[in-house]
Amino acid sequence: MINVGVIGTGWCGGIRAVACAQSAFVRDLHIAEIREERLKEVAAQTRPVTATTDYRRLLENDSIDAVLISTTPEPTHYPIAKESLEAGKHVFLEKPIALELVEADDLIASARAKNLLFTIGYSQRFNPKFAYVKRALDDGSIGEPVSALVSRHITRNLGKKVGGRVKLSPAAMEATHDIDFVLWCLAPRKPVRVYAQEVAKVMNAEYRVPDCVWIVVTMDDGTAFTIGAGWVLPPAYPNFSTCWIEMVGTKGAVMADDSHRDVYVTTLENGIQFPISSMPGESLGHVYAGPMAAETVHFLECVALGRQPLVTPEHARMVMQVYQAADLSAETGQPVEVVVPEPAEALSLR
Repeated sequence: MINVGVIGTGWCGGIRAVACAQSAFVRDLHIAEIREERLKEVAAQTRPVTATTDYRRLLENDSIDAVLISTTPEPTHYPIAKESLEAGKHVFLEKPIALELVEADDLIASARAKNLLFTIGYSQRFNPKFAYVKRALDDGSIGEPVSALVSRHITRNLGKKVGGRVKLSPAAMEATHDIDFVLWCLAPRKPVRVYAQEVAKVMNAEYRVPDCVWIVVTMDDGTAFTIGAGWVLPPAYPNFSTCWIEMVGTKGAVMADDSHRDVYVTTLENGIQFPISSMPGESLGHVYAGPMAAETVHFLECVALGRQPLVTPEHARMVMQVYQAADLSAETGQPVEVVVPEPAEALSLR
């Protein structure tokens, strides 16, 4: 059994704290949250050994083996992850891995130097529909990959929440999940060229962020994929997200509908709503519907058993290269070449 700390217990951090509290892998749980009211709420749910408003108290605790960092805004990711690794903790970090590649390289180097597990929260890998698409490629059912398409959109309520706290694009904050997924499916192929276009008609005036982005990525074997991601769906469906996947191969194709329209509830007070429709998922009492709890347990299992988590930090760095190239391409209107270093190269600072 291991002792675990959760830093940041908002929406996602709260889910992870509950999953940790319920896990047989965890002996002692410790939580940190700057909002005292939320800290008390999550502490009541999870009954941690300690609950503090200062995350450094967790890093100073030598009994804690690993930390899960679920803080916002996103610029906090690098410094807190750096401090955690320096304190000798295994680290699970919500995406993005960092804001700059040099920061990502620094974290990877720190983890490797101290022989610590370091992984990034790309929870959609734990979505069964996504896993099925991956298997269809791995087992040869659809042959060699030819092309892929992923279209993801969330409501503008969530878009405003994200765009209002950090000036990162939909490529960095939404498409990143799908870039990770397709690159995971296509590995060991690597991206070599990125072209992207943005649209800014809704969010730009108030938040100075685009509404959506469409990205075309060419791989080193000629395979191409397209990802569209936006956050301006009408706010009629609370926490609603919709995603469609097409993976085409030389022998067939697999399509996955992840639009979350299979379960809905209608009431006089709230009209039509779509529960179980957010990307992280939600607890339904005795079961959890969605990928985030399973992803959390996977990390705990890896720490307890000494296994490499599914998402390597080097892969997360490659995802970052692609969405940064997409941002640059959208800004310049030109394709951007991408050179992905070998894993050993990714450890050196530049």
